[in-house]
Amino acid sequence: MSLPVDCDPRVEVDVRGPRFAAAITTVVLAVILLTLDSVVGATLLVMQAAVFGLGAFVGLRAQPYGIIFRALVQPRLAPATEFEDAAPPRFAALVGFIFTAVALLGLLSGVTVVAYIAVAMALAAAFLNAAFAFCLGCEMYLIGRRIFARPVSV
Repeated sequence: MSLPVDCDPRVEVDVRGPRFAAAITTVVLAVILLTLDSVVGATLLVMQAAVFGLGAFVGLRAQPYGIIFRALVQPRLAPATEFEDAAPPRFAALVGFIFTAVALLGLLSGVTVVAYIAVAMALAAAFLNAAFAFCLGCEMYLIGRRIFARPVSV
């Protein structure tokens, strides 16, 4: 059984792609936060959870915002000069999926405060990536790699 292409540790992605996806995600999550108590907000939340899920579980190449970037934006840009390992952005998508899943559970169970907090936290992380190129989920991934790569002494 082979791993999806972007699970391979040698696969690198154009750093502009995840940042573009974070910009779209920021806008979508802001709209969700403003409309969460409506059908529109709930529908967008489900769609954003699916976007995160595709990126996390299938791969970045399957994520709709990445497809838009590769098809419409990247061809109009200069060739990429900076690349990153695909694993940290995939982990960031997993974290986003977890936050949107928690928000959906909060919304479905009637505990909307949980939904608002989870969406706000995901929005903050997406904004950091879009505005400052600081991927919080990617940093969590790298910290986890450092922690779990160390031999445990007893």
